[in-house]
Amino acid sequence: MQSVLIGVGQAGGKLVSALQAFDAGERHDAVRRAVAVNTATADLRALPDTVQSLLIGQSRVSGHGVGGDNELGAQAMREDIEEVLDVVVVEAAVEAVFVVAGLGGGTGSGGAPVLVQELNRVYDRPVYAIGVLPGRDEGALYQVNAGRSLKTLAREADAVLLVDNDAFRRTGDSLESGYERVNEAIARRLGLLLAAGEVDAGSEVAESVVDASELINTLRNGTLATVGYADASAARDAGENVNVVTSTTRQALLTGTSIEADSAEAALVVVAGRPAAIPRKGVERARRWVEDETGCMQVRGGDFPLRSEKVASLVLLSGIERTPRVERFFERAREASRAGTAADDDDGRDTTGSSGANGWAVDELDDLT
Repeated sequence: MQSVLIGVGQAGGKLVSALQAFDAGERHDAVRRAVAVNTATADLRALPDTVQSLLIGQSRVSGHGVGGDNELGAQAMREDIEEVLDVVVVEAAVEAVFVVAGLGGGTGSGGAPVLVQELNRVYDRPVYAIGVLPGRDEGALYQVNAGRSLKTLAREADAVLLVDNDAFRRTGDSLESGYERVNEAIARRLGLLLAAGEVDAGSEVAESVVDASELINTLRNGTLATVGYADASAARDAGENVNVVTSTTRQALLTGTSIEADSAEAALVVVAGRPAAIPRKGVERARRWVEDETGCMQVRGGDFPLRSEKVASLVLLSGIERTPRVERFFERAREASRAGTAADDDDGRDTTGSSGANGWAVDELDDLT
């Protein structure tokens, strides 16, 4: 899938950088352009030259960031949106645009919904969001920011692919190493997914290649989506890898998505590896298993040629907005919002320590735009 990636905020810029590096390293050539937009100069300086950088909000914060205030992040994006659109060039060959953001901070959670809305107004191709949910330990402000941002993104984007920080952090990880693990894992997952149909001319040809239309049609079945991934060493003979394909698919679905699978509306199964090592029987068996496990009437599937001694399974679940995991996230955001309001009511001041309190300390999770 020929794509333009736009990272908004610190987390968005880092993830776009990881995705672009993965795509270039694997020579998929699916990423046509990678852009990072931020209100903080220091965050942009940390990115490689392969990612085009753009500073916004200079008239308001002078390159120092918005300090977690997602209302201010949204205002900065609105005021400089024409400059952003001038930088984000979407060529005729581009099949989709992805806006990537951490949903708990200020610039990403506030600016991403504004940018998605404008891109959908200007372009006639799908505009998706990749949203990183904050961990449970990241504080009340991050929970409420993410709740409001996700609610707005779900309205504006063609679909939102959720990334759950808690699904990747390990006990003992520092905050920075946890984020690096998320970026590496998601770059591999989404990098392979975006590479659908972008087969290197020198590669072996898969029997049933998954192309961009399969991804687009799967995402049409709901507002929220997630991707699971697992891999394992493969034998040279495809016949010996039937169980490998089915077991990695189970792992990708049951432990890789962090979502209750039986609540999804549609699914896409992609088996990646050397074509000679991918068994037709295994791919079909894996697709049928996902169909039984999810109860989805629409489960698409196929394979993708990959230079690797492993077999990997990707499972995209779409229409997960009614899953218990998503409901728990929104309840946590609502509780944090109510707690913030109660603290303000008690003594007339904001006790969260955030300059963005006026934007999020409300009884209900209002949209940002």
